[in-house]
Amino acid sequence: MSTTSTTGSERRRAVTVLPEGEGANALGIAFGLLGDEWTLLLLRHSVLGAKRYSDFSAALPISYAVLTARLDLLVREQLMEKVVYQQHPVRAEYVLTEKGRGVWPILAAIWGWERRWVPEHTYDTPPMRHRVCGAEFTPRYSCRACGEAVTAHDLVATWGPSGGWQRSTPESRTRRRSQSRERAAKAFYPDTMAVFGNRWSSAVVGAAFMGVSRFTDFQSLLGAPPSLLADRLASLCEREILHQVKLADRPDWAEYKLTPKGIDFFPVIGVTLEWAESWYRAEEGPVLRWKHRACRQEFHGVLTCDQCTQPLTGHEIQLEPAAD
Repeated sequence: MSTTSTTGSERRRAVTVLPEGEGANALGIAFGLLGDEWTLLLLRHSVLGAKRYSDFSAALPISYAVLTARLDLLVREQLMEKVVYQQHPVRAEYVLTEKGRGVWPILAAIWGWERRWVPEHTYDTPPMRHRVCGAEFTPRYSCRACGEAVTAHDLVATWGPSGGWQRSTPESRTRRRSQSRERAAKAFYPDTMAVFGNRWSSAVVGAAFMGVSRFTDFQSLLGAPPSLLADRLASLCEREILHQVKLADRPDWAEYKLTPKGIDFFPVIGVTLEWAESWYRAEEGPVLRWKHRACRQEFHGVLTCDQCTQPLTGHEIQLEPAAD
């Protein structure tokens, strides 16, 4: 699929260089990897301090086979490093690499979105406090150039050299089992997993942000089987991420539009793309090019504190005890 750069400073960062014009691009790879329920859960617990096999096993309703396979995948993809700390018997810790630690903005963006839109799950999303200003906060997605908060409507997006519908459709990186998906959804955030946890759902939401709204357009652009596409659209409508809009001139037809809840998911997609392009670099150039309408600069996003407006770093975020 790819080759890994091993020269200069990139040896430490293990940047994967994608061959020109071949296979999935950075976005497709990232959503294929992070779109697995268990993979995202393991990264979440690892960011919070879990390292040993027993830590993950105790925290999650996961089988031995699935846990072993996902940890092996994260090591193979260089998000974790397996560090042996005892020889007889052999015991190891799974330590986040720089690449793995870099997922914290994705997890923080998910955390903030779930707290805003899925209040019944607040027991799993305790408040976050910014150590710099001391305030309880919600992550805000901002323009790195001008510092202003942005939504998808504030940006103009065009495909970059490695972009395109087919290359951006997520790769399936793991075997899926319905029972496994159900248990993971209960352990993580089901509304987030409605988008992240299925390769076609994430492709549909991405296309909706690019302006696609009709069933036939989703089908032709993404190449999704009709029955599967209908199921994904129904699931996204059930979670109120999309909604059907009847056409005035064709009342028997409908378009699928992002709801306010769906539009507000954009920071999760934005920070995922930023992470993906940082670690999976296409020889011919980026997947997307963004321009911020307000400042007219090329857009690069950053998570900021909505209280003091300062850029966030992972070690500055403190999780508060969840309310009883």
